[in-house]
Amino acid sequence: MHDYRRAELTARERALCDFAVKLTQLAAEVDEDDIAALRTQGLSDGDISDAIQVIGYFNYVTRVADGVGIEDEPEWSSP
Repeated sequence: MHDYRRAELTARERALCDFAVKLTQLAAEVDEDDIAALRTQGLSDGDISDAIQVIGYFNYVTRVADGVGIEDEPEWSSP
């Protein structure tokens, strides 16, 4: 599955994925409404902080890997 929007996710999982996309693509636009949406799904401030750390870390690692030209693993290719 390459598109989380087509996956069978809980509302909480979908909210986290939506937040990850926004933080990745539009970080400067993340606001209190985005945080409130996560709280509505039962995430604590600590949970949200953890999510932000993980999302930021994966964004960093991906950019470093792309920057130094690391190739994807063959099994990651689409059929």
